[in-house]
Amino acid sequence: MSEHVGYIVKVENLRPHSNADRLQVVTFFGNDTIVSLDTKRDELGVYFPVDLQLSAEFCEANNLVRKKDDAGNNIGGYLDPEKRNIKAIKLRGEKSDGLYLPITCFNYLNIDLNSFKIGESISTVNGHEICCKYIPVRKASPSDRRDGNRTRKKKVPVSPLFIEHADTEQLAYNLAAFKPEDLIEITLKMHGTSQRTGYLPVLKKYKRTLWDIIRRREGTPIYDWGYVSGTRRTVLNNYDGGYYGSNEFREQHSKFFEGKLHKGEEVYYEVVGFQTSGAPIMASVENSKTGDKEFIKQYGKTTTFSYGCSPQHQPAMINGSTGETVAKEIPQSDFYVYRMTMTNEDGDVVEYNPDYMRYRCEQMGAKCVPVLWKGYIPKENELPMVVDFDDPEIDSHTMTAGEFVQGLAEQFYDGPDPVGKTHVREGVVIRIVNKPKFTAYKHKNFSFKCLEGIAKNDAEAPDIEEAEEINDSEN
Repeated sequence: MSEHVGYIVKVENLRPHSNADRLQVVTFFGNDTIVSLDTKRDELGVYFPVDLQLSAEFCEANNLVRKKDDAGNNIGGYLDPEKRNIKAIKLRGEKSDGLYLPITCFNYLNIDLNSFKIGESISTVNGHEICCKYIPVRKASPSDRRDGNRTRKKKVPVSPLFIEHADTEQLAYNLAAFKPEDLIEITLKMHGTSQRTGYLPVLKKYKRTLWDIIRRREGTPIYDWGYVSGTRRTVLNNYDGGYYGSNEFREQHSKFFEGKLHKGEEVYYEVVGFQTSGAPIMASVENSKTGDKEFIKQYGKTTTFSYGCSPQHQPAMINGSTGETVAKEIPQSDFYVYRMTMTNEDGDVVEYNPDYMRYRCEQMGAKCVPVLWKGYIPKENELPMVVDFDDPEIDSHTMTAGEFVQGLAEQFYDGPDPVGKTHVREGVVIRIVNKPKFTAYKHKNFSFKCLEGIAKNDAEAPDIEEAEEINDSEN
């Protein structure tokens, strides 16, 4: 299931707001969402997760954006008229993780509301856009668009076996993917930028015949084994450019693997910390904007996703008389491997299991994302019971494999980041190890979602990876 869609839902878990008489709280996919008193149990509606942007047409039809009358009074909703994005917020002490609207929000389309089915995902209805992923957009100047961080558009690929890493979908909407007795591994999700390096057949030159020269054709591509690096979606020509002119920090991590990978190996890793300029790879956030006093008390005034790195590289300090290291080196940026594959010359991909990935990384001296838990989902007849004491109208039931995994993930997805220990962790990634192909889902905590929403709201431009999506759409 895609995460950039709305979901048709039925209201079941509904309770009064703990600190507001005219509000209620409903739960969808494990996420609490604040709704009005008009919301009734068993009604049908649509749930929009955070990080979505609603279409202007949909917002206008449902009066969702802020607007004022001649006297300056707000006569609309609460969404920003330009951004129309959904954020995780706290309202009078209660979490609101998403947006719920009754099914009548589609009345303006003049369609049969009974045609919607519970669990159905929607981004368009009858050709009308409803929602999409929210990406902050700026008008970029030509100087922003350098070749170093753009997808190569040649007809002949530079490295045809250099495989992109697919986007990791949200756990909450994919619980059915888990089965009893699956072997799962929970690892830390790190807030940085994706990078990949492979030792693969790489375009070296073209062999041109006389006929190619006459016809002004490039000729036949010649490939040979070589190292190739890129971001999640692009192949890097060099490290000079990028959407922000910021690819220089990637070079040292790409070169780390040269001479260490076997033929056909591709390694996927997260780069965290700071760019060469000293700017953080991922935007810092003013914690005061969360409105959460306890969060500010725990994590300070500002969140910077440093992961133990420093804006300025600090070499190790050596005791001149003893030669002993008295202070370790602090890098500007660091990387953590989360996946490795082996691809043969026919393009067949073999996924390394996590243990073998860690073995290869140990051989190379590379770090891997921290493992927080590993084990098997219980057998079907050994899964625990779920009893909802707060809502006796909901029957108790045997926990599904997906619910078991979600509960387990929520034991690890929140709290201080274990690497840098100065900021909240982003969440976790849950991988199904016994699948032949890479199968994993992410689970972010509420505090991080709030920070992410603030960062996007304040952004004058998208982050590094979202900039690539804009580039792809413009080319």
